[in-house]
Amino acid sequence: METVTITAADVNKLRLQTGAGMMDCKKALSEANGDFEKAIDLLRKKGQKVAANRVDRDAKEGIIMAATTPDGKRGAMITVSCETDFVAKNNDFVKYTEDLLSLAIEKNPKTVDEFKALPFKGITVSDSLFDQIGKIGEKIELSRFEVIEAPKVIVYNHPGNRLASMVGFSSASASLDEVGKDVAMQIAAMNPVAVDKDDVDPAMLQREIEIGKDQARQEGKPEEMIEKIAMGKLNKFYKECTLNNQSFIKEEKKTISQLLEATEKGLKVTSFKRIQLGA
Repeated sequence: METVTITAADVNKLRLQTGAGMMDCKKALSEANGDFEKAIDLLRKKGQKVAANRVDRDAKEGIIMAATTPDGKRGAMITVSCETDFVAKNNDFVKYTEDLLSLAIEKNPKTVDEFKALPFKGITVSDSLFDQIGKIGEKIELSRFEVIEAPKVIVYNHPGNRLASMVGFSSASASLDEVGKDVAMQIAAMNPVAVDKDDVDPAMLQREIEIGKDQARQEGKPEEMIEKIAMGKLNKFYKECTLNNQSFIKEEKKTISQLLEATEKGLKVTSFKRIQLGA
């Protein structure tokens, strides 16, 4: 077979298409005898090899973003993880995450696996992650994907892309826009474990009760008072850790439940999600 001459223009074209380094592009084109599709496959295979070499690396940095559909009835929140803060702040990496989030909003996948199988710029989302690994040289993962559907969904993206929250409401009233954003910010700031008392994991409740009992015993309280004291501590846990019972951060004398009722009679939070890097 006749050897094809690889020009600097060819190398640059492949570099622009893939984002890979100049020397990697030149080597791939040479191995593919100038066939761009084969060269791209070779670069992607390189990315997969890098991924395999990095399975034991921690992707502790990254970007968290949330958005809603134009009608506000569905929200999606994703985390694209990497190894270093330097990569997380790179404009291209931020744009890549934004594009993935837009795809999730448009196509409505239900699970991470469905999301990774979606077509994305001529390949799948899964293969695009390998491409990112090949370009960047770090472990890159779509590590979290959350969806909420409700009459109205509101999201909050904290500056810096390291924390985001998403909350669904039982009403689609336009008057919810400001209050909804406040509630989303409350979730981001106060990290509740559930919407209300009845939504708390029973195992978590039992753990809190046992901790309360142990604390009371260590304080030398009479045994006949232990149960009552533990229940008192549990009520404090509800006030601090369940959204409806938390004090509103902008008006501490009012609970979130009272804020919702004052906004619209019968208004409820149907569900919420919160993701924070390192948490």
